[in-house]
Amino acid sequence: MTVVLIKIAQVILALGILIVVHEFGHFFFAKIFGIRVDKFFLFFDAGDIKLFSTKSGWFAKIFPKAKEWETEYGIGWLPFGGYCKIAGMIDESMDTEHLKTEPQPWEFRSKPAWKRIFVMAGGVLFNFIFAILMYSTILNIWGESYLPAEGNKIYANALAQDMGFRTGDEILRYDEYVPENFSLLQADLARQTPDKATVLRGKDTINIYIDHSMIGKVLNTPGMFDLAFPFKVGSVAEGNPNAGLDIRKGDQVINVAGQDVTYVQDAWPILENNAGETVPVSFLRGSDTVTFNMAVDTTGKLGILLMQPEIKSYEYTFLSSIPAGFRKTFSTIGGYIQDLKLVATPSTEAYKSVGSFIAIGQIFPSVWDWYSFLSIIALLSIMLGVMNLLPIPALDGGHIVFTLYEMITGRKPSDRFLYVMQMIGMILVFGLMILAFGNDIGRLLR
Repeated sequence: MTVVLIKIAQVILALGILIVVHEFGHFFFAKIFGIRVDKFFLFFDAGDIKLFSTKSGWFAKIFPKAKEWETEYGIGWLPFGGYCKIAGMIDESMDTEHLKTEPQPWEFRSKPAWKRIFVMAGGVLFNFIFAILMYSTILNIWGESYLPAEGNKIYANALAQDMGFRTGDEILRYDEYVPENFSLLQADLARQTPDKATVLRGKDTINIYIDHSMIGKVLNTPGMFDLAFPFKVGSVAEGNPNAGLDIRKGDQVINVAGQDVTYVQDAWPILENNAGETVPVSFLRGSDTVTFNMAVDTTGKLGILLMQPEIKSYEYTFLSSIPAGFRKTFSTIGGYIQDLKLVATPSTEAYKSVGSFIAIGQIFPSVWDWYSFLSIIALLSIMLGVMNLLPIPALDGGHIVFTLYEMITGRKPSDRFLYVMQMIGMILVFGLMILAFGNDIGRLLR
């Protein structure tokens, strides 16, 4: 129960921060250009039901002058987003009362197109700025570490083998793209959708031709490329029954209970089948082979601590972390745009991976961890920004497209047209939400 509450708290806090950041972007530019903002709300106050408002309830009693503020700030009860109600703009509130009167100087519709573009793009811009700040902070405090793809071999699961990969392959490139981060090899395969993968198999360089119809399975089958971990000894855990044996750092396990092993994953099922027993284990030491009878504990472990692979690590000063934060942000934006292209391609079945708040909750850790939290909200901020740039009428991208059309042609779309497009956009957005919830529920049932 505690784990669930921690995850829920992280989701609510993250979404709350991201919604406020996004809506503040709209608010910021509206205020700069002298446009009146009627309401600024976290979550929707559907049915005019408000959990908090600066113009009513206890806040208005304590601060009665708040009722005179131009903008009402509040929290709604429906946690599906938030909104900044800008005077003279047809938005998700679908309020058209202002259309019955002549445009006023303080209204959105009275401002020149270039100012309206800034107001509409402000939310996305602030989402990206927020991501840069988060990534810069993360890099400044924790630096950056990753397992390089170069020099490390894959342990291929069933799907990877069906596609032609083999355990022990080192992936060199996808077409002309050279992957850097081992943990992103599967994501890179889906995003690049290459015609071929070039791998080093033993001493031979081999081309594996990719069946694009399997990209959907790549997206929905985690763990395609585990690290093929050589079973090399780093040390033996203190207090373990095997600690007194003459096992040395660098020794490599090559046989367990009479069965040859190359990687630690090969040994796991053998050890599990011999849990609580004593089995012969052979090690390669230089050019010699040494064998010991070793105790396997009840969990199927020998108590051997493995030699760790070489990790690439970078440290950043405060100043150097800022350009690094920019690079990280724009690299992530590029990757997410590639993901959206896959979602928009039905043959990949990437739409099955679209998730809602349930999926977001699952990516947060079960314990509070600032590194994970900041990393996740940086990614979510980018996702929110990119999604809002889609040319769907109800989203910022749709409004921007119509305004660009006006700037290019000199003809402003009618208010009636914008209202109809907003309705269509809302239907599309709700359809996407239904798809996301449906996917999450299906995954939970499975």
